Amino acid sequence: MRQRVMRVAVMAVLVALVLLATPLALGIQTSFFADERDELERVALAAAVHVPPQFVAGDHVELPAHERGTDVGVYDLSGRLRDGSGPRKADAITQAAKGGTVARGRGDHQIVVAVPIATGEQVIGVARASTGTPQVWQRVILAWLGLAGAALVALIMAVVVARRQSRTLSAPLEALSAKAGAVADGDLTARAEGSAIAEIDQVARTQNTMVEQLARWLEHERHFTSNASHQLRTPLAGLQLSLEAAAADPGTDLRAAVTDALEQVRHLQRTVDEVLRLARATPRPGVPAATRPAAEVVEEVERRWHGTFAAEGRRLDFGVEFGGEGLRIPDRTAEQILDVLLDNALRHGRGTVEVTVREMGGAAAVDVSDEGSLTLDRRAVFERGTTTSRSGSGIGLTLAREMAEAAGGRLTLARTAPTTFTLLLPVAEPPPSHE
Repeated sequence: MRQRVMRVAVMAVLVALVLLATPLALGIQTSFFADERDELERVALAAAVHVPPQFVAGDHVELPAHERGTDVGVYDLSGRLRDGSGPRKADAITQAAKGGTVARGRGDHQIVVAVPIATGEQVIGVARASTGTPQVWQRVILAWLGLAGAALVALIMAVVVARRQSRTLSAPLEALSAKAGAVADGDLTARAEGSAIAEIDQVARTQNTMVEQLARWLEHERHFTSNASHQLRTPLAGLQLSLEAAAADPGTDLRAAVTDALEQVRHLQRTVDEVLRLARATPRPGVPAATRPAAEVVEEVERRWHGTFAAEGRRLDFGVEFGGEGLRIPDRTAEQILDVLLDNALRHGRGTVEVTVREMGGAAAVDVSDEGSLTLDRRAVFERGTTTSRSGSGIGLTLAREMAEAAGGRLTLARTAPTTFTLLLPVAEPPPSHE
């Protein structure tokens, strides 16, 4: 690109120089010859002034001094050179001045100006001044050389400026191309740098936005498998244990076992739907989230987890503070987040686990606390891959926070001892009643 920019700039300067220098060179030539004719006319007029009236009677004429290389002569009406230098017989230009007007022209490689000499109203002779055209051409050529030198300097400066401009234009484009190549090779951290050129800077910003969106989409795709396996692991294990227990006990009420299995399957379906919703880069507009009273959601989660905690010899309590009974929250999102928090409390916490619903500044707050303590940094606890035990995957709390933020809420670590997580979810308006 640099060579192309330089070629275009140099060609533009060359065209401009040719278009400017050609008429200027012709003007120099015309001007120099015109100036020389004017100078010869002045010399001829000076010579005519020195011719006395007795010139007709044959008196000698004292001509004024003139430049070397210039011929000045005085001719009588017969065309004979009387004084000065020049051809012995008057040429056609000199003969033309006998009519009483100044005559100009060229002849025998000379510029000739003839001025009539008059006494009263009668022409008595002609003053002739001439110089060789090679002398004028010498000055013209010297001027042309000066003009060519100025044009050459302008061309050299144009090349220097073109080189700098080509670097200025091509450097950000080459850097942008290198960053694009890095992205094509899989480096999604590569970002194009800004440029002082507005158009190139706009392209760089557009590329960076595209790469950021691509990285976000790929991150969603990469995390989908781990998120799905994390969320499906516990309900699948519960369903398997329930069915195995029902199959192993001949006295089991099959209807109740099937009903319980169907409930767990429905929960699995909601889990799959929620994980798929989270996997989308942007939520689908116009699809409202289903809401239910927070107390109902918490009660259902407590029923599902009560047996699991009891089997571990631990207690699970839940409560609703005043003002929190009618708060409607996104039920599927809340279920999934509470499943993560309860699973985290079961694996890493101690003692009794309490789930409390309360109203907090127009939002629904759900606190999940146990009797354990957390030693991790508050900022690191939600980072993907961070875990407090060897058996953990470090996905659950990160996934729970992403689900909360996708629903317009927030999940925070309220206290480290006893460990308490607080889930804030937006409150939806109750559906209109139909009478």
